[in-house]
Amino acid sequence: MDGILTIQSWVSYGHVGNAAAVFPLQRLGFETWAVNTVQFSNHTGYESWRGRVGTAEEVRAVIEGIGERGLFPRCPAVLTGYLGSEDMGEVVLDAVAAVKAANPQALWCCDPVMGDIGDGFYVRPGLPEFFRDRAIPAADIATPNRFELEFLTGRPAASLEAALEACAALRAMGPKIVLLTSFQRRADRMGLLASTGDGAWLVETPLLPLSVSGAGDALAALFLGHLLRSGAVDRALSEASSALFGVLDATARSGEREIQLVAAQAELVRPSQVFAAERVA
Repeated sequence: MDGILTIQSWVSYGHVGNAAAVFPLQRLGFETWAVNTVQFSNHTGYESWRGRVGTAEEVRAVIEGIGERGLFPRCPAVLTGYLGSEDMGEVVLDAVAAVKAANPQALWCCDPVMGDIGDGFYVRPGLPEFFRDRAIPAADIATPNRFELEFLTGRPAASLEAALEACAALRAMGPKIVLLTSFQRRADRMGLLASTGDGAWLVETPLLPLSVSGAGDALAALFLGHLLRSGAVDRALSEASSALFGVLDATARSGEREIQLVAAQAELVRPSQVFAAERVA
């Protein structure tokens, strides 16, 4: 059976990185070949955590082992998120190249995890430049937040017009599809903006009173999964945002700190509210 190769961090408690991406993809019916770049007890937003960061050699060996099973021709997509180091980035570039050599139709969905508004950069020096100069030009799909989009393109993205121009500038750097994962033009709504050479679409959902880790990781997985299923960017945007809103709404009502992917898993496949994608360009 075909499977998605996903190379990200892992936490035992909570849902970030692969722990946020694998389960949604599985609920959508995809086999997932998860390669973990770190193994932590919990995400680093807590006051303490334990575990270790994998070396580039260890991660490369796992990917090579997957390739030795003859699975790369059956891989329709590679999904990547938090990398941790430039060395890990080189491993990802090599993995994507190997998958594409075996399956030229395979897509690379790159979530350029670097930082956020209010936090600034929270990755090691050199990684932002790696994403800008090496990863983004090779990616098919990029899923930056507003802070990351503005860094990658050197353009503002606060207004809809500016965000559309910044997304077009990022597409000019390589990706065919850009998903801006945090665009807000109304105080009570949160927006997701998808940009392609054929147009752009916006979905806005009610702004919820919560702040959780892992939502972006889950969103990138959901968008990729729905895009692979339908081939339609606007439909994938609507389905992914509706599913994520359902999970986040359940999380807000639960009072829990961690995103409720398991408890609200029905929302992943049959959202209780569906938000349509509005064509904006």
